[in-house]
Amino acid sequence: MKQPTLRVPLVIDTSAWVRQQEPGATEFWNAANDADLLACCPVAVLEIFRMARNEAEFGSLDRTFAALAQAPVTATVGNAAMAASRELGGRRRIPAADYLIAAAAAERGFGVIHADKHFDLLATVLPFESVRLPE
Repeated sequence: MKQPTLRVPLVIDTSAWVRQQEPGATEFWNAANDADLLACCPVAVLEIFRMARNEAEFGSLDRTFAALAQAPVTATVGNAAMAASRELGGRRRIPAADYLIAAAAAERGFGVIHADKHFDLLATVLPFESVRLPE
């Protein structure tokens, strides 16, 4: 699979986080990290925090995400997420977290790195770059 071009900071979705060590994804993940193009959104961070098996692992995750560019969830983000849901109509069966992550990325001019088809659909109604993690 052709590696996506790194152009903008990429908000890490949980679906990409859990696959970062898979053979096809490692090269892309390392390139994005080396280019300082990884970013986070509190919605995804909270999902990822749930994976911590102990306090040391939680602390490591917390430090990792604190060092990244941030795509915060603001009132404008919430409104954009709801507008996207309205626009998608019958295709809106997408988790609320994905709407918020995509809208937060769009507000900052960031993309989203993911392994989840929902973001490809969200990119049709929100102005962000949907970047599927290579397999």
